Amino acid sequence: MTTEPQRFTILLVPEFVENKDAVSAQDSAVRSAVVEATGETGETGYPRYAGDGIVADIDPRTRTVEALLVDGSELDYGLNAMVAT
Repeated sequence: MTTEPQRFTILLVPEFVENKDAVSAQDSAVRSAVVEATGETGETGYPRYAGDGIVADIDPRTRTVEALLVDGSELDYGLNAMVAT
């Protein structure tokens, strides 16, 4: 039995947000997706999660997105991927 989370919400957030202190990551996200564990390990060595057009390797311990594809492509410059808290 695994203790790794089976689901995460990924937020795609612009690197630059005006008045960042007053705006939450969820409010500034240009896209969000719920990804679920696929049971596979990604090329990064971390568990792979997929859903809503996003495939991500996520370190479940630190909740860090280690690799990401959005609709089959790499993330556009100027965007950051993060796990919602």
